Amino acid sequence: MNITMINLSSKLKVCGLTQPDQIKELISMKIDFLGFIFYEKSPRYVLHHLSLKDISEIDHPGKTGVFVNEETDRIVESATTAGLHFIQLHGDENKDFVHHLKEKLPPKTEIIKVIRIGNHDQEARHTIQNLLNDFCTSISYFLFDTDSSAFGGTGKQFEWSLLNELEIPLPYFLSGGISEDHFENIQHLKQKPFAIDINSKFETSPGHKDVKKIKKLFRESPEGTI
Repeated sequence: MNITMINLSSKLKVCGLTQPDQIKELISMKIDFLGFIFYEKSPRYVLHHLSLKDISEIDHPGKTGVFVNEETDRIVESATTAGLHFIQLHGDENKDFVHHLKEKLPPKTEIIKVIRIGNHDQEARHTIQNLLNDFCTSISYFLFDTDSSAFGGTGKQFEWSLLNELEIPLPYFLSGGISEDHFENIQHLKQKPFAIDINSKFETSPGHKDVKKIKKLFRESPEGTI
């Protein structure tokens, strides 16, 4: 597939980063968002490889911390110490939790709330739409990912056509097993994603990115966009 034929302009987030040399390469490529997973059960748990101080010294405006059902104080401590710009909530956090967290975070720290999508029936659509309406006043972005007990990183794609049946009130990240073979399908979405979130399909092993593959994606995209 020739990505230059698609003419998309979404930003790019590379999630599950653990290796300093790869992070430096991605920064040189002007990747928009760098994702660090702070979920201990993940094979890409960043604190097995980098300290909060290490992350704080990374000079990039899109440092994103991914948290799953974590305590508010620990998220705030990690965000402050590591100098995170975005907090991605990937668990079962409710609206009250988000409001409480927002009050404690540094003012410029933005929140991304993940909506995990599994079933594609009418009841599921109704539930998702209610979540979008509930969260839209307290966050900056949504992220749509494939539902799983592992909270992401499955390498599986959900049915994107569901997004065309929703009223999405904020810009959103699109995630869920995205590979270079899927980009053409993005043009069929009525509301295009603000950013594409790539992870497992661009790895040689968990946490080790295939930077050559990501570079190829950029070379084939207009002006370095997706």
